[in-house]
Amino acid sequence: MGQKVNPVGFRLGIVKGWDSSWYGGKEFPDKLVEDERIRKYIQARIPKGSIARVVIERTLKRITLTIHTARPGIVIGKGGGEVDKIKEELKKITGKDVQINIFEIKRPEIDAKLIGETIAQQLQARISYRRAMKQAISSAIRVGAQGIKVRVSGRLGGAEMARTEEYKEGRVPLHTLRADIDYAISEAQTIYGKIGIKVWVFKGELYGKRDLSPAAQITAAQSDRGNDRGDRRNDRGDRRGERGGEGDRGDRRRGRNDQNRGGGAGGGAPRGQGGQGGGPRGGQGGGQRGGQGGGPRPGGGGGQGGGPRKR
Repeated sequence: MGQKVNPVGFRLGIVKGWDSSWYGGKEFPDKLVEDERIRKYIQARIPKGSIARVVIERTLKRITLTIHTARPGIVIGKGGGEVDKIKEELKKITGKDVQINIFEIKRPEIDAKLIGETIAQQLQARISYRRAMKQAISSAIRVGAQGIKVRVSGRLGGAEMARTEEYKEGRVPLHTLRADIDYAISEAQTIYGKIGIKVWVFKGELYGKRDLSPAAQITAAQSDRGNDRGDRRNDRGDRRGERGGEGDRGDRRRGRNDQNRGGGAGGGAPRGQGGQGGGPRGGQGGGQRGGQGGGPRPGGGGGQGGGPRKR
């Protein structure tokens, strides 16, 4: 049943961590409802913030929110004013002190939630669903996803009867538990009704035991991003080395100049004085413009191979 179950819930405790990290006891239902209310409030409060996840941690007197966003500037606001307003509003809702951390998503093209929201916005703008899906897939593969699958369901293109269409590129191994698969659902409200969007993104396989706490996941993501940046710099340095080293380009230029000048046994010579191995303008066997001694162009006796030009 790997094809049917939610891929994130299927991998909880193996390669995926929880979005809510706290112990509720008898208050578990109330805290669960409050978490959902907080997430809906943040999504509605910052609709253009490109928010993918909101991780909630609770202590006895404090709630810590980690907002994963592709646009941290919009969430933070000018001088941090937007975050301060959200803190005060959430404090009124929950009755506890609220701390907000911002985590920037460096590659939104391979985040399933952001891909789904982008497709939903395009469908609401009456862009062809096929074009929107193919653009999202090509962007994800170009950025580094190993596989992606997108499925849309509803009255596609304003058709009378609802249907489902799916596009896939690469591999998406839903049965492999160590596979890092991101999954999300989005909805597009069109004039014909709602269109559901499901996105699966396969980012690679993870080996070894992992620390699934929210803080550890953020640290791991930051270290991976630093390694990727270092690899790109090393590649750029190699390309510079290949370009700036002893390449063939300079040798070819020097050889071409030597040929034009008429090279002798030890190198190029002036135009009328071809050496033993002379080029096209003078040589031992009489080139086009002179013979062994190769006299100057207007006059002078030619060598064994020919005399001066006749005018």
